[in-house]
Amino acid sequence: MTHGMRTDTHSPHSGGDRDWRDTATRYALVPLRLFLGITFLYAGLDKLTDSAFMKDSGAGSIGDMMRGVRDSSAVPALVDMALESPVAFGYAIALGELAVGIGALLGLLTRVAALGGALISLSLWLTVSWAADPYYYGNDLPYLMAWTPLVLAGAPLLSVDAALRARRRQRAGEYR
Repeated sequence: MTHGMRTDTHSPHSGGDRDWRDTATRYALVPLRLFLGITFLYAGLDKLTDSAFMKDSGAGSIGDMMRGVRDSSAVPALVDMALESPVAFGYAIALGELAVGIGALLGLLTRVAALGGALISLSLWLTVSWAADPYYYGNDLPYLMAWTPLVLAGAPLLSVDAALRARRRQRAGEYR
């Protein structure tokens, strides 16, 4: 039995001769962007509307949660810093999640938004979900990895970034 290698599985064509694989490749990051954008937007809104969360102490509060993970976190100093003002930290995370979610959904400053999402995910992984055993039970590490393609590629399609880029190119063409 012989095994052949298909050479036609990815052949970006210049011009209008694109097949479904080329189209799928071009749009591959859109579902990821939508998922992460909606998830982070929801997470931020959920924190802001949860009356128990934005408190220094009490059941479901940011303060009690941070005190509960302090000794099991990878970087207890981050938790200590958050515990200096847990409510302010809660608002900072919630507003950061809102900004990241909106940026990802609109494709506005997508690389910056994705970097923000990655940093939020990294900080939560190193503090809140670090003790998850096995590690893949914690959800912050997969979110960190999911933001990475958007940090690298941005939002080349269906985005404000793409529209602004096209407008700049059009204006540059007018001045030649």
